Amino acid sequence: MESVNKYGIEGDDEVAMAELVRGHGHLWNIIFGYVNSMALKCAAELGIADEIHRHGQPLPLSVLLTKLSIPPSRADSFRRLMRLLVHSGLFASSTARDEEEEAYALTPISASFLVTSKADNMSPFVLTILDPILVDPGHCLSRWFTSSAEPPSAFDLFHGKSIFELTGNNPEFNVNYNLGLAADARFMAKLILKQCGNDVFRGLRSLVDVGGGTGVLAIAIADAFPQIKCAVFDLPHVVSSLQGNPTVAAIAGNMFEFVPPADAVILKWILHDWNDEDCVRILKNCKKAIPAKEEGGKVIIIEMVTQLENEEDGNNHDETTKAQLLLDVYVRAVYPGKERSEVEWKSIFIAAGFSDYTISPISGLRSLIQLFY
Repeated sequence: MESVNKYGIEGDDEVAMAELVRGHGHLWNIIFGYVNSMALKCAAELGIADEIHRHGQPLPLSVLLTKLSIPPSRADSFRRLMRLLVHSGLFASSTARDEEEEAYALTPISASFLVTSKADNMSPFVLTILDPILVDPGHCLSRWFTSSAEPPSAFDLFHGKSIFELTGNNPEFNVNYNLGLAADARFMAKLILKQCGNDVFRGLRSLVDVGGGTGVLAIAIADAFPQIKCAVFDLPHVVSSLQGNPTVAAIAGNMFEFVPPADAVILKWILHDWNDEDCVRILKNCKKAIPAKEEGGKVIIIEMVTQLENEEDGNNHDETTKAQLLLDVYVRAVYPGKERSEVEWKSIFIAAGFSDYTISPISGLRSLIQLFY
């Protein structure tokens, strides 16, 4: 058995020091990881991707500074920001042979998701998730864990109200919040319709999007399947902007009280906001709203189904696993809900009275679940 050296690690001093150096670097990466998020937010706020896209070719630093109205005194700091964004894979840099300064180009990520004129633009989602209203509660996670009171989330503890109460009382944040969710919904609608649209929606006559926000998903479904009568069901302050929309109907209400009847009910990224008991309540109302499987009834759920390998030792560093773990803790900080494995989802489905379900992966972070009774 190897002895424990002066660093408290088994093995010789040289190996132990190398381990400490690696560990120190890894710790720093975690500590300063939030800077990546802030740099991304800064890029979205400045519209860096838009300026490069409009230029149509790599944009020299000096020109980019001018287009963004950044003063010369900030030039070196901005160059360092771009260096980080390049390292993160959001932009690419090059230096022409006859030029001394760097020029910046889009990468597939920024070209697809940060150019505001593109259909898949995710800038509103970036700005929503990184809004101080949603970020600040993370600072009181430890206080929430040790609190003798029972606020359902760190968000409630920090703000003194739930996120749903805050959006109802803060019109500006409500607009931004729903724009952010709509950007994500737009991309997910594209994936859903392409990968499993015919299998899921063909033959339906009516569909209600529960918690559908600004109606992006319901509108996409209605456009792809004109025979389906689509409606968006959400709180009054959410669906107010949809009143009079020619594509989808807007229905105001509370999903804990009832769900409007339809052949199918769809819930996109709704149930992870709530605890198990509330999920069962919501799904029981959905069950009352739809006909049985033999008559074509179904509940469609778009959620994460966690598949975390090596949960015992936490050594899986796959990007999807990391994203799932990050989102799981994020949800616990902001909402009273959680991300769930198939086993956890199944127990909720059974408790709500459903006898059958199927799961179809859409991406590494989302799956489409169909429930029947």
